[in-house]
Amino acid sequence: MKYIWLSVFTAVLIWSGIEPKDTFTWFLEVLPALIGLVLIALTYNTFRLTPLLYGLILLHCIVLMVGGHYTYAEVPLFDNLFGAERNNYDKVGHFFQGFVPAILAREILIRKQIVNGRFWVSVVAVSMCLAFSAFYELIEWWVALATGENAEAFLGTQGYVWDTQSDMAFALVGALCATFLLSRWHNSQLVSLHQTNEPQQRNESW
Repeated sequence: MKYIWLSVFTAVLIWSGIEPKDTFTWFLEVLPALIGLVLIALTYNTFRLTPLLYGLILLHCIVLMVGGHYTYAEVPLFDNLFGAERNNYDKVGHFFQGFVPAILAREILIRKQIVNGRFWVSVVAVSMCLAFSAFYELIEWWVALATGENAEAFLGTQGYVWDTQSDMAFALVGALCATFLLSRWHNSQLVSLHQTNEPQQRNESW
């Protein structure tokens, strides 16, 4: 399965890097996916994740690579979608910025027994996603200050005055959706992973 994951990741990465709309923007958008790949490789044998989470991470990486190839303001099929005056692919990206990290945070919180109880696991996971989204907006701001006009495509505001706030809102919605829709599925995979790799820790309460 890991070879399929790597094959898909590599194929999309190569496609994304072939004549991107803006090379600088491509690098900025794809960099989180590359960092994620390195972290997955480093932790694969010591802290193997659930298949659900690996799949979600791959999907998030693809979203980043597509946005990097076209820039978030010019992704095909998203111009004037549902009557919108702007290209809203960036909102897809920010939705995934909450959707995928919510399951990642949930997995770490549960497996490391950092938080007890389903309710508090959900609250902390969603809060972490919102905090990360806000921090990412700060990163965008710092990049814009450092590079000037070259960061316009990376910011993807397209003249929308509430872009930052709406980005964080979409990340929050993504985190909530992942928590409500995938928790049961995620729990079942955590149980299977626990029974396979961590038989000595049978007192986790999810």
